[in-house]
Amino acid sequence: MASRHQPRSRYTAYDGGPDPLAPPVDVAEALDAIGEDVMAGYSPERAMREFLRRGGQGRRGLDDLARRIAEKRAELTQRHNLDGTLREVKELLDHAVLSERGQLARDIGMDDGDRALRELTLDNLPTSTAAAVSELASYDWRSREAREDYERIKDLLGRELLDQRFAGMKEALENATDADRAAVGEMLTDLNELLGKHQRGEDTDRDFADFMDKHGDFFPESPQNVEELIDAMAQRAAAAQRMMNSMTAEQRAELMSLAQQAFGSPALMEQLASLDATLQALRPGEDWGGSERFDGEQGLGLGDGTGALADLADLDDLAEQLSQSYDGARLDDIDLDKLAEQLGNDAAVDARTLQRLEQALRDSGYLKRTSDGQLKLSPKAMRQLGKALLADAATKMSGRQGQRDLRQAGAAGELSGATRKWQFGDTEPWDVTRTITNAVRREVAHGAVGRQTSRDRTGPPPIGATPQESAHPIRVQVGDLEVSETEARTQAAVALLVDTSFSMAMDGRWVPMKRTALALHTLIRSRFRGDALQLIGFGRHAQVMDIEELTGLDAMWDKGTNLHHALLLANRFFRRHPSAQPVLLVVTDGEPTSHLEPNGEVYFEYPPHPLTVAYAVRELDTSGRLGAQTTFFRLGTDPGLARFVESMARRVDGRVVAPELDDLGAAVVGSYLGSRGPAGPGDGYRDWFGGRGDWYAG
Repeated sequence: MASRHQPRSRYTAYDGGPDPLAPPVDVAEALDAIGEDVMAGYSPERAMREFLRRGGQGRRGLDDLARRIAEKRAELTQRHNLDGTLREVKELLDHAVLSERGQLARDIGMDDGDRALRELTLDNLPTSTAAAVSELASYDWRSREAREDYERIKDLLGRELLDQRFAGMKEALENATDADRAAVGEMLTDLNELLGKHQRGEDTDRDFADFMDKHGDFFPESPQNVEELIDAMAQRAAAAQRMMNSMTAEQRAELMSLAQQAFGSPALMEQLASLDATLQALRPGEDWGGSERFDGEQGLGLGDGTGALADLADLDDLAEQLSQSYDGARLDDIDLDKLAEQLGNDAAVDARTLQRLEQALRDSGYLKRTSDGQLKLSPKAMRQLGKALLADAATKMSGRQGQRDLRQAGAAGELSGATRKWQFGDTEPWDVTRTITNAVRREVAHGAVGRQTSRDRTGPPPIGATPQESAHPIRVQVGDLEVSETEARTQAAVALLVDTSFSMAMDGRWVPMKRTALALHTLIRSRFRGDALQLIGFGRHAQVMDIEELTGLDAMWDKGTNLHHALLLANRFFRRHPSAQPVLLVVTDGEPTSHLEPNGEVYFEYPPHPLTVAYAVRELDTSGRLGAQTTFFRLGTDPGLARFVESMARRVDGRVVAPELDDLGAAVVGSYLGSRGPAGPGDGYRDWFGGRGDWYAG
């Protein structure tokens, strides 16, 4: 047997471990996808799971790994069957009998009576391979070639039985000597003794160490204690039992009979039976009663069949781990070593990347756990999502208008109190304090500040020393510069009214509506902080919502589109900001079908009741009297809706925009930015940049 002490190589093939050169995981891409699903009604936890299932750009997800697992499982069961050993034994037996018949026919010196008796024996062999092998156990072969074939049968059975319990034993014992077989028998005797002592609680660490010193070459897994040894052996033995369970009753009977001939003696089978019984008692939790169906043409021997059953068990474990469908599931549950063994190192690398991504999402502050244990998007995540949506809106607006990416927060005017990095073309005043602070921090980080000469350390500078000689100069670089942001002096009170009726969800407008609200919210909160924004959702009734509530809102079957109630809330908001310019933005896909009665009850009727329309018109007229710049965003092609919003817009000198869903965010943001500019007749998107100055920092 080969020695366990192999020379170590300095370099080895990459095993799928952590790659120090791997790029950081793209949390931004994951956050965009998670935010999209959350706005579609998923919980953040489910949205994260769905992204990890799908994977990202250029990255395989859990579903792809699970598909490959299922394909390999199907390949194992559909390509193979479990009669490989029986076939091989039968072939050797047929060849031995054929060789013996030939020898009997050629041997002219043989007694005719002896020849006839031998031929009669061969002619009357049982049809069962196992019975024929057993009957020939005492046969005196005349053919040397036949005798060798028969001996190979006994050797094959022994090696296959050992290979069932000790992977690789079939090849290791090929052409083995009697001494090798004796070493195997001694190992089995010592192993049964060790496990028996352990079962009785009589073993010691010294017993295990002595056993491994003597027989460690048989255990390439290199177990560190007796429990690890039992684990490894029980898993293999259970797979061997499942293989036997997967055979037909006839195949099992044949093999059990043949096993008595292993190495020409039933002793090996007796030792293995004792070993199996002990392992089953020590590890009753292993799957000893399972079975599989194999429908292929390629036969597997006992060892390879046991390996296939072990592989199937590993594949089933991996499939469950990849499904993440059990309570408390985490990607850290995935056995990367097992995955690499079954699918290759590339699969393990993909899974490890997903593990890092999941951990990064949990550690990044984008997800927070509420008091009831549920995950939700944090304010940091909402800001990041809003920035991405705003960037998308800016790209669409810039592409349609032929504008460049714009960098300023507002038109020339009063300081907003915020600063940002200087960029080429900026004309705003420097923020000197922030600029110098940035320079000092940079030089401290690089060790430039604080290094003194020996003269500096011994006392004050000499008389006549210049300031440059007595103090460290601060060198300002371009990257240190910060400028003060300005915003337009005119403030706005913006009311965004979004239709939350069930038709918005049914027709695929639910998520674009939420994306639009989040983009506008981000723009105002980050770039035009002097403006006030109120988000109002209206279905059967209307309510003021914060951005987290709106983005997490589930679609509900609730009849009614209560524009009247929404306009009531918007006008109340405008009155609270008398010095601001009112801006009314209405996103809807249907005519009003409900209104508030004087007693506060909701009245619904479809088709719309004239009174419902009248109430909505009255409140819109009020908005007009308050000076609101009004834009209706009509979603869908319903002619009745088109006529209604056109007539409503004309009453208050407003506008109607009918954007595609992908352009809804850009249209609403553009209307807000253009709320100070002159309105041209029929100008659908108008000047998206008019009146608000430069606004988006790309």
